[in-house]
Amino acid sequence: MTIDYKKYPANWKKEIRPRILLRDNNCCKLCGVENKRLIVRTEKGFLYWPDGMENEAWSLDGLKSVMIVLTIAHLDHDTTNNSDENLAALCQKCHLNYDRVFHKINAAKTIENKKLLQNLFE
Repeated sequence: MTIDYKKYPANWKKEIRPRILLRDNNCCKLCGVENKRLIVRTEKGFLYWPDGMENEAWSLDGLKSVMIVLTIAHLDHDTTNNSDENLAALCQKCHLNYDRVFHKINAAKTIENKKLLQNLFE
């Protein structure tokens, strides 16, 4: 998913994001996976692919490797609340899981709004 940086403060990429990554030791606050590491996810967590072999084609029991890119989550889901206490470094999987209920609520609202608009034109 592409991030619309217009919704974030001008110092997001150069100050806020790097500060939160540093504070969180460049690891996901929930699962502990390191940023910019090649891993394979398993039922019990993840395995790091050995350093120096990043360009090797590989799989483990049919599972593909993924490159971790940490995101910065707004814990209260308010993108205007950029206090350090409200921000956490999360891997994409943990971020999606963390926001799952919030996204379901927003999707339901969107569907309801579309139905209301359709009723106006019937």
